[in-house]
Amino acid sequence: MNKRRVTKAVYVGGVKVGGGADITVQSMTKTDTRDVAATVRQIHELEEAGCEIIRCAVPDMAAAKAMAEIKKQIHIPLIADIHFHYQLALECALGGVDCLRLNPGNLRDEAQVRQVVQSAKARGIPIRIGVNFGSLPPVGGIGRTRGFSRHMDLVNRLPKAGEGKEGEYSVVDHMVATALWEISLLEEQDFDNIKISLKAFDVPTTVEAYRRLSQMVPYPLHLGITEAGTVSSGSIRTAVGLGILLYEGIGDTIRVSLSGDSKEEVAAGYEILKSLNLRSKGATLVACPSCGRADVDVVRLANDVDALLKKSNKKIKVAVMGCEVNGPGEAKDADVGIAAGAGRAIIFRKGQKVRVVPAADMLTALMEEVEKAEA
Repeated sequence: MNKRRVTKAVYVGGVKVGGGADITVQSMTKTDTRDVAATVRQIHELEEAGCEIIRCAVPDMAAAKAMAEIKKQIHIPLIADIHFHYQLALECALGGVDCLRLNPGNLRDEAQVRQVVQSAKARGIPIRIGVNFGSLPPVGGIGRTRGFSRHMDLVNRLPKAGEGKEGEYSVVDHMVATALWEISLLEEQDFDNIKISLKAFDVPTTVEAYRRLSQMVPYPLHLGITEAGTVSSGSIRTAVGLGILLYEGIGDTIRVSLSGDSKEEVAAGYEILKSLNLRSKGATLVACPSCGRADVDVVRLANDVDALLKKSNKKIKVAVMGCEVNGPGEAKDADVGIAAGAGRAIIFRKGQKVRVVPAADMLTALMEEVEKAEA
């Protein structure tokens, strides 16, 4: 794995992003932000799931005003997601949010952006420049507000990563140019409290955009694959895209965008980081896929163990194997493991057998050993 990219540190509330800090896991609420009680309830659930930074959509002034009350009732930093209307950003800054996400594709009036920057600067609030393929400015219209129809923007005619001819202007070029426009606008006002995202659904395009910009600016990068899909397909798509970038040392904070429960986004985010040894929060489950040699329902056992482990924050590796002959050897680096056979199961630690128990008691026995293990 490549050495982590060195970036400027940005503080989102009390959470450090970039500057060598742990890669943080974010999510976004799916409630109506104007419903303060429902939004706070969901954020509390996400806090319990391990979410470290939360973002809320701010579609109108009522939602913007609600952000101040939401902020008072939660414990993790709050980001306001702003599109089109700069007044919403000003209201959220006034209400004490910890970061503003601005979309340079649909908030392109320089005078308006400058007002937001001055408000953020006065309050020490960072700005995320959030470039999205689905809302890029028209081709030739970066930073311009007149003379372009959103329905004739020509963006969809641009070649994606790997599709165009050499030297041809591409989606990646347009995404990077859009980000650089707003970066320059902020820097002109002596504002460098910046983090950046460049998201697309297309994985190669997303990867190439982040790679390119990472070589051009010192700011931390927020990674994501936009509109990735359902919990199943979206987690895989995101893991592929983010896995490539994180392995290359690119990325400082991540959000897994799924059509599902936001807690699933948090869980997937940590699994991606754990798979690359970038975070070690909570337990890691090693489980064999099962095969014709298995004498027990390994899939059910693994899911039962996984559900129990999610209730613990203990940093431990636990193995569930369906073959008592190969199990301990295949999972010998696990702190605790079980190899289930016909009518009985072997409990092992670091590959060494410690107990043999009846099959009916194997789940209880395994969790007893997990509790005994040092974190």
